[in-house]
Amino acid sequence: MWVLLNEGNRPLIANPSTVEANIDYKISHVRRRLRALQDGGFVEYYDEDRGLYRISEQGRAYLAGELAADDLTEY
Repeated sequence: MWVLLNEGNRPLIANPSTVEANIDYKISHVRRRLRALQDGGFVEYYDEDRGLYRISEQGRAYLAGELAADDLTEY
């Protein structure tokens, strides 16, 4: 999820290819993980037609330590 935030913790908008270019995982893994994060409410589509994602409010709260893992619902 942190890939979807810049240094100032402002949300970035990215497609799976952009995420892949910035981490050491293949595109198939990135797509699977983005879907799982979306299912869990941590990321959401910014533009579904273009395949662009952004971090959700829940994702930001979790990364900021405002939401504990125990508070999350399993998906």
